[in-house]
Amino acid sequence: MSNQEPETQKKHHLIQYANGPSLEEINGTVEVPKGRGFLKTLFMYSGPGALVAVGYMDPGNWSTSITGGQNFSYLLMSVILMSSLIAMLLQYMAAKLGIVSQMDLAQATRVRTGKVLGFILWIMTELAIMATDIAEVIGGAIALYLLFNIPLVLAVFLTVLDVLLLLLLTKIGFRKIEAIVVCLILVILGVFIYQVALSNPSWGAVFKGLIPTGQTFSSTPEIRGMTPISGALGIIGATVMPHNLYLHSAVSQTRKVDHDDEQDLARTVKFSTWDSNIQLSLAFVVNSLLLIMGVAVFKSGAVQDPSFFGLYEALSDTSTLSNGILIHVAKSGVLSVLFAVALLASGQNSTITGTLTGQVVMEGFVHMKMPLWARRLVTRLISVIPVLIAVLTTSGESEIKQHIAINNLMNNSQVFLAFALPFSMIPLLMLTNSKTEMGNRFKNTLWVRILGWISVLGLIYLNMKGLPGSIEAFFGDNPSAAQTNIADIIAYVLIGLIVILLIWTVYDIYQGDKRLAESQQAAKDN
Repeated sequence: MSNQEPETQKKHHLIQYANGPSLEEINGTVEVPKGRGFLKTLFMYSGPGALVAVGYMDPGNWSTSITGGQNFSYLLMSVILMSSLIAMLLQYMAAKLGIVSQMDLAQATRVRTGKVLGFILWIMTELAIMATDIAEVIGGAIALYLLFNIPLVLAVFLTVLDVLLLLLLTKIGFRKIEAIVVCLILVILGVFIYQVALSNPSWGAVFKGLIPTGQTFSSTPEIRGMTPISGALGIIGATVMPHNLYLHSAVSQTRKVDHDDEQDLARTVKFSTWDSNIQLSLAFVVNSLLLIMGVAVFKSGAVQDPSFFGLYEALSDTSTLSNGILIHVAKSGVLSVLFAVALLASGQNSTITGTLTGQVVMEGFVHMKMPLWARRLVTRLISVIPVLIAVLTTSGESEIKQHIAINNLMNNSQVFLAFALPFSMIPLLMLTNSKTEMGNRFKNTLWVRILGWISVLGLIYLNMKGLPGSIEAFFGDNPSAAQTNIADIIAYVLIGLIVILLIWTVYDIYQGDKRLAESQQAAKDN
């Protein structure tokens, strides 16, 4: 009786100790029958890739892609392509880690690191999730305002109610959640295919833009406060988000697998990779369509207000549109309404995935667990605060200044993702390179290791190169010389701290993997 009493009490606590399987409630709950054809088997494995792909087409991607198209035509198409290919590589490794090791990225990292570093990595990932959530709050609130004319402050608070949607979804089963996410992706895809098809873009120029040039990462020219490299970094930061790696390593474990059967493991890795690559290809198409919208739907330089408000207005303003068919359809208001509907769908999708990821990193790094509704409520309420501050502090300003302030907050919230990204990419690469964790069959091949390290080091370099400019953006469009100096000092201090933390992370994981290898060998010898 005395042994059961604490357990009973523990169930009533909001925060509980957790050190079990990743997302225990849904881990291994989806049966996959054997002996089916390729397409039927792929269908049974499809779903986790969609949950990951929505992070690559959330509201944070919209502004960067459309504005990049407006400013530099199809120049940054190659950045979207490169980001998508890197994402496919990273998500393949994340899914493989979860399937083979039966641990998500947070758990596998924490096993090899000390308590202090594990806590720091948890805080960084939580902040990255909240930075992403800010974009979702802004996107959802603006969509409610545009569709239903709900005052913006009230709309911001209404986004908190998506916790009720999450409560409903937790009751219907994980397979149905995957289906809902796929339907919302198809809504977003359908809206942009329709709008781009009407605009009749120059497809030759689109495909030419997929090839990177020396101009792609140039610091000149500067158009409306954006350079090619800042536009490229905005797309990279909004696309390759750290929390998606944690999420995929967890949701890839929802399928039942016989871990004593290497063939079953190999089959699961294979079809999970197919699922991921198909869904990320759809995300690539959506992001490409967003950039094409910026070039082909609007007249060059016509959108002076790059916020979602401005884009909504531009889609119903015949003077900003590029051809007669678009102008005819815009008069009915269909283009702008469809844009707002897609924006709302994008935000709701991210609600589901952001909450699941938060649970994964909390359980993995600090062994704490909360009900999903409580988890969502806490992170959303924290994310609402900076949005409300931006809305209230600009309430006396002109409408366009309010819009730009909110848009700048959304774009600046993506800056932190650049800090957090290497701290999930490097552990992922080291863990999937490890024979101790993956065995001989499933550890990364030579070409995956080479491409992985090139991607990691290349992204770190670009993030560091663009960091001073990103910090300067917090001082407005025209910072003074003193503000520029302050921004540079802050940037260089941050770069120093990032390098120290990266070295600490690499060292701890290397030493931790070495200890595990030695203990495995000792167990075999005994």
